[in-house]
Parts: sequence; structure tokens; C-alpha cells
Amino acid sequence: MSIPANALNAASLHSDPHSYAARNGAYWQRNLAVCVFGSFTTLVSLSMLLPFLPLYVEQLGIHSPGAIVQWSGVAFGATFFGTAITAPLWGRLAGRYGRKPMLVRAAIGMAVVMSLIGLAHNVTELVVLRLAAGLIGGYASASIVMIGTQVPRERAGWALGVLSTGALAGNLIGPLVGGFLPTWVGIRGTFFVGGAMIAVAAVATILLVRENFNSTVDAKAKPVAKEQSGVKPNRAVIPALLVTAMMVLLANMSIEPIITVYIGGLGVPHADLARVAGIVMACSAFGSMLTASRLGALADRVGSWNVIIGCLIATALVMLPQAFVTHWWQLAALRGIMGMTIAGLLPSIAKLVRHSVDEQSSGTTLGYLQSAQFTGQVVGPLIGGSIGAHIGLQPVFFVTASLLVLCAGLNQWMRSRAA
Repeated sequence: MSIPANALNAASLHSDPHSYAARNGAYWQRNLAVCVFGSFTTLVSLSMLLPFLPLYVEQLGIHSPGAIVQWSGVAFGATFFGTAITAPLWGRLAGRYGRKPMLVRAAIGMAVVMSLIGLAHNVTELVVLRLAAGLIGGYASASIVMIGTQVPRERAGWALGVLSTGALAGNLIGPLVGGFLPTWVGIRGTFFVGGAMIAVAAVATILLVRENFNSTVDAKAKPVAKEQSGVKPNRAVIPALLVTAMMVLLANMSIEPIITVYIGGLGVPHADLARVAGIVMACSAFGSMLTASRLGALADRVGSWNVIIGCLIATALVMLPQAFVTHWWQLAALRGIMGMTIAGLLPSIAKLVRHSVDEQSSGTTLGYLQSAQFTGQVVGPLIGGSIGAHIGLQPVFFVTASLLVLCAGLNQWMRSRAA
């Protein structure tokens, strides 16, 4: 993860030497490593329940297949709904009190709530606790705010791609852990293991993350002119980028809560559903992990707009054949390819957002970006669960692909206006 010294020197050439980014230029690589680890562990804990979530819902007293699908979607989306509500608030508080306190708050809060989920007595408590995890958590979101405001602008795509790889690796390992760990410690015991993992991330964050935050300067920073900052703000593109960020997560998560049911319809025995579902879910994250940093670096070279539009179209094309698979391994292969195409979107969007606002607004704006992403993680499962329960599972893929194409058109139009 070594970066040439000229990348660090470039930060001081394009910004005020007393700015937050310049003062933390010596820390961002170390902080990036810790944030990658923390994002990995927290995402493992959050995603490992996916393969057995319908089974846990059934264990909590829901027995109708349609109700299991809908409650699974609600329980899964509750965490991201909570994060969508509070992400802008945490982004604003990070600008006022520092980025590190937000990381510590998220890690400790998630460790406690994740353990409590293992003590739920009914599906209502499950949903409430998942919501609480989102309201007080969001380690990966806080990491993006910290790294996004510390890294030199010309390395933003690469650094955010590496950070995304850590989160994607957590999404890769999480379903695999969720497919096997319950057989060893039980479904409830799995949540205690997840809470312990996040606690380790909290300790690492407290001990290793460094931040030079000056509340007098950073909390009251004033806009700087283009000649001083080297940046030409263009806030007009922000709404389109927020919609795109929401669509990325919507596309990825629309099938996740019902994927166990979908695989069951492909002839997989009930006893093997959790394990096979974990493998299929992991394929998407594995594909993304392979290409996230590369596509982020590509955005540094050819421009974020090109990567965003290309990845949206490619993901829509890969989404369609998933509706026609006849074996689970076919779905796994297509999800892996889709993960490779979708991986370049979030790093490119975050890079473009940072380039579109002044430094003093970047933390808050990145908070809104996280809110948009988690809104997609809420809407996606709800759309997938509703369409799957009332119309069928195949239409979920058609609707998602259509939305991605429309989003690509929106970005092409916005790029033309920005140019």
C-alpha cells in the first residue's frame, strides 16, 4: 500500500498547507490500512446473517413463505434505513469534532447491538435491533469520510477503491461465515461472534488511527478560491451522483434477501440452502474485490464519468441472464461477473463528489453520499421482497436492469451539462 512521495507532496501544492488534508497528509496511508481492516470486520458481521436470515425469521415465529420473504427484506433493510437517516448527521459531526471519534462511536455501538441481536425473542425485536445498528453504526461510512478528506485528490480514486475492497472482502467472507458458523455455534451464537469481531476493530481504531484535528480551524473553515485550492466546485452534479450511488446498492441488494428462496426453486435441497446461498452471495463480493481498486485507479486516469456510465451499462447487461438460470452455479458465476462490473461505481462516484465540492464541505457531502447508498440498500430489499412475493422472482432482475440503464442515461446527460 506504499504510495510515491510525490503523491503526498502534491496535496500541499493544491491546498492550504494549514488545511485538514495537508495536516493529515502523513497519516492517511496508516489510517487507510486500519479503516480497511475495520470495514472488513464490520461488514463480515453485518453480512453473515444473509444466508440464514429467512431461517432466523422462521425460528422467531414466522412460518408463511410470503411473510418470511417480506420480513427478511424488512429486517435486512432496517440497518441501512437507520444508517441512511444518520449518515449526514455523522458526516457533519465529523467535520465539527473530528473523524476518529465517529469511527470509535460506530465500532463500539455496532459491537453492542450486534450481540443483542442474538438475544431477540421475536421478529419485531430483530427489526428494531437491526434499525438501532444502523442508527448508531456506520463504520464503513465514517471510514470513507475520513479517507476521502485526507487522501490527496489525485489519489482519491485508488484510495477509495482500496477502502471499498476491504468492505467488499467483508461482504465476501460474511455470507461464507454465515453459511457455516451457525452449524458450530448456532444462529444466536453467530451474532455474539460478530459482536466480538467488531470489538476488535474498535480497539484497533482507538489505538492506531491518527488524526490532527483542530476544532477551531476545521470546524469553522471558510471556502477557498479556486486559485488557492486548485478545485473548481460544481455542485450541480451532486444530485445525479447521489441518485447513482443509491442505484448501485439497489441493484446489488434487490435480490439478496430473497436469494435463498430463489436458489431453493433451482432444486437445491433445504438442508443445503444456507451454505449454497452463502456461496452465491459471496461471488458478487469476490468479483468486486478483484476489480474495485483497479477501476478506481482507472477513474484517476480516464475520468470518473466514463467509468460510471460504462459500469452501469455493463451491470445492467449482466443482470438480465440471472433471471433465466437453471442451476445455482450459473447464478453464482453471473453474480461474480456482476460484482466485477459494479465495483468501479462507488469509488468513482466518491472521487467525483470530492472534486465537486470545496474541502470544508467534503465531509458533509460524503455523509450525504453514504446516506444515498444506504437508501439504496433499504429500497433494494424492499423492492426485491415485494416483487418477489407478489409477482415473481424473475421480474426483480428485469426491473433492476431497467433502472440501471435509466441511471446511465441520467449520468450521460449530466456529464454533457457539466462539460
